Amino acid sequence: MATAKKPAAKTAAKKPAAKKAAAKPAAKKAAPAKKAAPAKKAAAKPVAKKAAAKPAAKKAAPAKKVAAKKPVAKKAAAKPKTPRKPNAAFMKPLTPSATLGAVIGANPLPRTEVTKKVWDYIKKNKLQDDANKRMINADDKLKAVFGGKKQVSMFEMTKLISNHLQ
Repeated sequence: MATAKKPAAKTAAKKPAAKKAAAKPAAKKAAPAKKAAPAKKAAAKPVAKKAAAKPAAKKAAPAKKVAAKKPVAKKAAAKPKTPRKPNAAFMKPLTPSATLGAVIGANPLPRTEVTKKVWDYIKKNKLQDDANKRMINADDKLKAVFGGKKQVSMFEMTKLISNHLQ
């Protein structure tokens, strides 16, 4: 009887090994697989679970793709309905100080226009640093606006300009 059980055990052991090899690539896509135990009987049980999980993983993946397409269509349809309105605080005309007025003019302008005019002045006089474009080298007019600093970053510039607007 002992000899009859061995061939049956060998054939049973070969079948899970074949299934295990086929299920391994699919298991990597679905989830990280656990390592098989050294005992042959213990290895047969996880293989059956992996094989059962494989079809479920394939069915779940296409459902996610279909669900992802629907919100994209809704977002695209929602954008044209509400046109963007500018913030009233940015559009309020502000009077520049005398020192800033020497650079952009004395007329009241919104903050956005003040920044544009300062950048026009910087580009016209080539005051942007060649090595680091984020830095602005001040000439005599801008040095008064920047509080006596020779060089200012573009982010610090807007902060310093806001001190000259009323």
